[in-house]
Amino acid sequence: MENKMDFESCYNNSSIIFMEGALGERLKREYHIPFDETVALASHIYNEKSKEALKELFSQYIKISGHYHFPIMITTPTRRANKERVLQSKYNKNIIYDNVSFLNEIKRDCSSQVYIGGLMGCKGDAYKADAILSEKEALEFHSWQASLFAEDKVDFLYAGIMPALSEAIGMARSMENTGLPYIISFMIREDGKLIDGTTIHEAIVAIDSSTKRKPLCYMTNCVHPQVVFKALSQAYNKTTIVQQRFKGIQANTSPLSPEELDNCCELKTSDAYSFAADMLKLYENFNLKIFGGCCGTDDTHMSEVAKKLKKAIYY
Repeated sequence: MENKMDFESCYNNSSIIFMEGALGERLKREYHIPFDETVALASHIYNEKSKEALKELFSQYIKISGHYHFPIMITTPTRRANKERVLQSKYNKNIIYDNVSFLNEIKRDCSSQVYIGGLMGCKGDAYKADAILSEKEALEFHSWQASLFAEDKVDFLYAGIMPALSEAIGMARSMENTGLPYIISFMIREDGKLIDGTTIHEAIVAIDSSTKRKPLCYMTNCVHPQVVFKALSQAYNKTTIVQQRFKGIQANTSPLSPEELDNCCELKTSDAYSFAADMLKLYENFNLKIFGGCCGTDDTHMSEVAKKLKKAIYY
C-alpha cells in the first residue's frame, strides 16, 4: 500500500503508531532459527526458511495494526549490520539494500499504512555499554550505514537500545545528515538513566542541542513497561522536554535489569493481558504514542496492546 503521507506527517498527525513485536527471540523459540554470529538477524533474508519465518512474523504485526486502524512502523533487522561487522562477514553493503527490499515486498502485499525504518545500533554491547564511541567516532562509524539506508529510501531511521550519551549524539548526527526523519531509542534502567548514568532528561537536552535537525522523538526499547513507568516517574525526568519529546516504547516482557536479561538463559515473559495493561498505563500517564514489542512478546501480546489502546482512544 502506498502511504498517503510521509512518516513525519504520520507521526505529527497520529495519536497512536504501532510497531512490530519480537522477531529474534521468536525465530529462535518458535522456528529454531539461530542468530548469525556476526550480523545477527540481517542475514536471514538469504535463507528461504528464515526469510519466510520473518515474513510471517512481520505480517502478523501488520495485520494487527490494520485490524485496529493504526499506522505501523516496521524496521529492518539490521541493528548489528554496521560497517565493521558486515566487512567481517561473508556479506557486503548490499545486505542493507536487500533488507529494505524485503520489507518493501511485504509492504506491497498488505493494505495497512506501513512505514519502513532502517534499524541501527551501538557498536558494542547495548546491555553493558562497553566499547562506547565518542561523539566524533560515532559520527564516522555510523555514517556508512545511515547513508546506505538513505540511498535505499527508507521512510525513517531508528537507533535501537542506545546505552550511552556520547555514541547517541554521534549516531544522531550521522542520521540528521541523511535528511531523513529519525528516532533515538535508549536502553534505560528503572532509575530513569541510560546505562552510562545519564538521565533521560539530560540525554534529550544534549542530543537536541547537538543537532540542527533534531530527532523526531525519543523512545526506549528492550525494557519492560513497568521499568519505563518508574524511569519516567523520577523527579529529574518529570520535565517539560521529556513530556514533549519522549514518545515511545518497544517493550520486552520481563522487568529484569539489563544485566540480568543479558545473562539469562531462559526467556522471561508475562501474560498478554498484564503486559498490555502496563503499556496502557504509559499511554495514560505519559502520553506516549509509539507502541511496539521486544523480547518475549508475540502476536497475542501485541494484539492485546492494540485492543486496549484503541479502546482508550475512544473512551
